[in-house]
Amino acid sequence: MRTLRKIIKVLVLICLIAGIAACSYLIHEGYDMYKTAVEKEPIAQKVEEIRSRDNYTKIDELPQIYLDAIVSVEDHRFYSHPGVDILAIGRAAINDIKAMSLVEGGSGITQQLCKNLYFTQEKKFTRKIAEVFMSFEFEKKYTKDEILELYVNSIYFGNNYYCVKDASLGYFGKLPKDMNDYESTLLAGIPNAPSAYALTKNPDLAHQRQKRVLEKMVKYNYLTQKEAEAIMHN
Repeated sequence: MRTLRKIIKVLVLICLIAGIAACSYLIHEGYDMYKTAVEKEPIAQKVEEIRSRDNYTKIDELPQIYLDAIVSVEDHRFYSHPGVDILAIGRAAINDIKAMSLVEGGSGITQQLCKNLYFTQEKKFTRKIAEVFMSFEFEKKYTKDEILELYVNSIYFGNNYYCVKDASLGYFGKLPKDMNDYESTLLAGIPNAPSAYALTKNPDLAHQRQKRVLEKMVKYNYLTQKEAEAIMHN
């Protein structure tokens, strides 16, 4: 019995050491990926490139309900975390471990921005770690509103629309500032799965996603239930 216990302790210790070594390796690889990316194109240069585009929309030209909808459904702790939502990542990690695959990312707005600007959509642990380092760097250099502004100007809305202005003009025939509450909450849901929710392809799915957006807005006190229902029946 004592021999068995010793064997179990040794195996546990080996597993622990192996786990630490694996984590250290992934962190090192992720940091290298982040450093390589910013050395190739510094963050300030990448940001200036986005801001110089003709279709760039400033945050004060966007309806507040649209901004609230984006935060509610994509990253409701956006204004309180340092670029990475530890709670969301922890929840995602548990689900990934259960599935033995990267089925849930847990990425917030800053991480998604970093992924869109610097990395591929391929699901890899090293890329996720690189995103974390990049997110901390973004949060040191830019305010939350600046990051949110960059985010909506660099995400994909389906139908070859790669920013909020193109999407608003393409789907509704109007500038973002002129979107009503219904259009704002509808558009906010599309980037989660743009190929599936594109209004030109699956309007029914897009409206189902809009309901989810409104539920989140009620949950996080951006809207009352009555206000959400009024928007859906607009």
